[in-house]
Amino acid sequence: DAELLGIKRKKKPAAAAADAAAEAAGEGGAAAAAGKEGAAAAAAAGDDELVPVEVAPELLQELLAMGFGEARCARGLHFSGNSSVEGAVNWLAEHEGDADLDEPLLVPKATVKQHLSAEEARAQAAELLRKAKVKREKEEADLARIRERERIRAGKELQEAKRKEEDGAMRRMVEERIREKAEEARARDALRAKLEQDRRERRRKLGLPEELSEEEKAREAEKARKKAEEEAARHYVYVKPVSVIEKLRAQLVSMKKAGGEEPFKTAAGTMLKYIGNVARSPDEEKFRSINMGNAAFQSRVAAVPGSVEFLKLVGFQEADGVLQLPRDQVNMEVLNSAGGEINNALSNPFFGML
Repeated sequence: DAELLGIKRKKKPAAAAADAAAEAAGEGGAAAAAGKEGAAAAAAAGDDELVPVEVAPELLQELLAMGFGEARCARGLHFSGNSSVEGAVNWLAEHEGDADLDEPLLVPKATVKQHLSAEEARAQAAELLRKAKVKREKEEADLARIRERERIRAGKELQEAKRKEEDGAMRRMVEERIREKAEEARARDALRAKLEQDRRERRRKLGLPEELSEEEKAREAEKARKKAEEEAARHYVYVKPVSVIEKLRAQLVSMKKAGGEEPFKTAAGTMLKYIGNVARSPDEEKFRSINMGNAAFQSRVAAVPGSVEFLKLVGFQEADGVLQLPRDQVNMEVLNSAGGEINNALSNPFFGML
């Protein structure tokens, strides 16, 4: 066949030709034997089905056009690596004497590699890219969820740590004040005893009885009472109304969840101005009165559910479409607490997440 096709093989020296022929024969025989043994073993074991070998269709057509039989073409392409027509022709020339050259080549189905067309290869590559993209997007989404959970957890821990620190500072302040009061009481008792001793000494020198008369005792008691009241007023320690603060904070959280981020900020900022005006000028009636029918009030404050209830917690009372804060109901401690809670809600990005 090689001579008919006009294919000339390069001649080698005698020894090299003999070695090459032996090597080619050995490789071909070994490959053929291996193929047969593998096929026989697979068939005997029943592990896989034997099917005709698959080769590159384009190369097969070229070999068929040269006049080779289909079985020879398949064997030549398969054992030459299925890479070129020249390799298949050279293999056929070297194995011209093989007895099974014209028999169909059967191989285990599991060993057959599927040969895809260019269009199928592109489609397969596109599908692999699509699956890889979907996997990557899923991993990124999972990572984003993990990061968001971690951010929320860190925010909650930060808020809890801040709350504990504030509570601890308040407790330490109260305890310190209690100690100071105890020390002041002991000092007053010592001073009172010293004054009593001096008084008795002075009365003895004046020839008066050491004990006071009932009238003198009443005057001394009145002086002591007034002095105690003045002392208490001077050393008054303000303690925030915890129950009111908790209600104000809970109301702000409810407003933020119900109204949304931006409407809540608008309403909270407006209420902060109302409260600040009253705190700065409690005697100004115009600052203690809010017209609920006002368009600005309706759009900026009343539009957020719970805002009117918050103002009522501060002390405003609703009557005839007007929120009024009576002068005798103005509580500066509550106003300051409300302002502090609103500032915290506006400045803390994690407010309302706990």
